[in-house]
Amino acid sequence: MQARYYKHRFQFKQPSGTSRGILTAKDSWFIELQDTERIGVGECSLLTGLSYDDKPNFEKQLSYLCEAINSNKPLPELTEWPALEMGFETALLDLNQKNPYTLFHSNFSRGVDSIPINGLVWMGSFEFMNAQIKRLLENGFNCIKLKIGALNFLNELDLLAQIRSEYGPTDVVIRVDANGAFSSVDALEKLKRLSEFDVHSIEQPIAINQHEAMKVLCDESPLPIALDEELIGHFTTEEQESLIRTIQPQYLILKPSLIGGFKRSQQWIEIAESHGIGWWVTSALESNIGLNAIAQWTYQMNFTGHQGLGTGSLFTNNIVSPLVIKRGCLWTDKLIPWGKLP
Repeated sequence: MQARYYKHRFQFKQPSGTSRGILTAKDSWFIELQDTERIGVGECSLLTGLSYDDKPNFEKQLSYLCEAINSNKPLPELTEWPALEMGFETALLDLNQKNPYTLFHSNFSRGVDSIPINGLVWMGSFEFMNAQIKRLLENGFNCIKLKIGALNFLNELDLLAQIRSEYGPTDVVIRVDANGAFSSVDALEKLKRLSEFDVHSIEQPIAINQHEAMKVLCDESPLPIALDEELIGHFTTEEQESLIRTIQPQYLILKPSLIGGFKRSQQWIEIAESHGIGWWVTSALESNIGLNAIAQWTYQMNFTGHQGLGTGSLFTNNIVSPLVIKRGCLWTDKLIPWGKLP
């Protein structure tokens, strides 16, 4: 087996706002494995300022891995390189399948079943966010996720009120994601206000590493809380168990590129389910290569509810793929061939 890697920069169709700033582009590294008959490709997707392995020597570590594979030497330890671990795991899965990009065989990969997903509303002005909401609802989404924390909080409540004036909670599920933007001082009061609009859940209301404060919120909030960024950097089952026992959230949000691939994501799922905690899977701005792998894995994990897998259409220069969104669901359209890699 031989290995190589290359980097590609993806451009957003329009600047996308989060509580950590405006995104206009993102980088991914692709690792390609080849044996005598097949090629396997995996994506190492980093989010600047968020990924645990967003470090200056990331590319050097990726080079070490490829060199070790090519020279048949022991592989470097990848535990603290979750994006790299995800890419390598995906490439191996792809290499060991007859059909390229079919990592897990299922009704989803065969194109006969779909995955319900939430439509994502990016931060911006009231008008900008309102326009996104209307477009998603018109396109058949019955679950939307709003990035909050950038507008005046009262304006964000106005957006929710407008949705609920037209759509009840059985018509449209509303999720919100604060990306840690709330202060621990006033977070509970904000959660109480948000709960007035039958919001399904809130992701990461306060910043990470405030475990006692987050536990209090999970205990007292009328709105279910989902941990997202809080999961990053906890790689052993002992660390994961300790975090869950301490905070006791209602949900976990699993992003395989940020937590170390599918095997480590499955660790989190087993721990969550042993504590009666719900979960769903979200992509982390991967290209269609990474999104395809995550979607196929998610489908065969016996998921429930809407998943966060709708980010494949964000880039102007994404890889052409058979992944399509129809009426708020992600499908594999077998009539659409894969395009060339960058």
